[in-house]
Amino acid sequence: MSVRKVLALAVVAIAAAVPLGARTPRANVVIRLATQAPVNSAWHKALLDMGAEWEAKTAGRVKLNVYPGGTQGSEEATVKMMRPGVDQLQGNLIMASGLSTIDDSFNVFGMPFFFANDAEARYVEDKLQPMFEQRLNAKGFKMLCWGTGGWVQLFSKQPLKTLADVKNAKLYTSQGDDRMVQWYKANGFHPVALSAGDIPAQLSTGMIDTAPSPPYLAAVLQMFRTAKYMLDVRVGPLVGALVLTNEAWNKIDAADRPAILAAAKTFEARLFTEVPKQDADSVTTMTSRGLTVTAPDTAASAAFRAEADRMVATMRGNMVPADIYDAAVRERDAFRKTKK
Repeated sequence: MSVRKVLALAVVAIAAAVPLGARTPRANVVIRLATQAPVNSAWHKALLDMGAEWEAKTAGRVKLNVYPGGTQGSEEATVKMMRPGVDQLQGNLIMASGLSTIDDSFNVFGMPFFFANDAEARYVEDKLQPMFEQRLNAKGFKMLCWGTGGWVQLFSKQPLKTLADVKNAKLYTSQGDDRMVQWYKANGFHPVALSAGDIPAQLSTGMIDTAPSPPYLAAVLQMFRTAKYMLDVRVGPLVGALVLTNEAWNKIDAADRPAILAAAKTFEARLFTEVPKQDADSVTTMTSRGLTVTAPDTAASAAFRAEADRMVATMRGNMVPADIYDAAVRERDAFRKTKK
């Protein structure tokens, strides 16, 4: 028998010994994920638990390393570290301001007073999610789930009562989106762009004197020690998302992806359950330690809303793509009609 025939028979024998449908498993994947969420905060702990579930459900084929507290830089910097050819990070738990550096459609969640409550915001998120996923995918990112930082209130070193007070304040705004900074300036505010981790220090130095923040984050960062006043205006929900690079997602074995997505959805549900309670508890705790909470009177509240409506309208087709803006308005209003 010729050598060629012997080799051919060996190949056939090996193929016959391999079970039908057997395949070579992909190599293990390590996801390095950055977040501005403080160490040991609710978000950090939820990420660690999600990572443990990823590893357990995939028998160690997918592992998650979390870098909290902005240790990898600002959100804008961490997005750059995820770009193809850089690949220093493969994941991010990132707020809307950071997401907008990937695609400006996420600026829709930065529109003040656009949502009245969590139910409205969640409804719009769910309805528009396919649009956001498509836009992120086109930029090289895979969206796993939504996140929340709670509802933004105004913490200040001096009491604020009116819209004019807020406009006169040195107001923290997220670093990385110069258009948003210019938009605030054009509307009469005095924004100061900083990384979230710099808020406590710059409140102390006086570089800023007012910081929009959810109460839980304000408590974790100890903002209330310097910014002893909170104006209860519920500016809007601090929306975020958990994203991976498409490159990292494609490296994960197809059979493992459902477990990754399921754990991400558990993470999402946990945040939307825990964070509102933590916000309420944080206000109680900070009040007992010297925080003064005030609410605008009827006239001031009406002025806030009127100005917000005017400002938000200028975002359409400028800060927020027209199709996303229109879809958000349509779905929010549709939800409000069902509640009437």
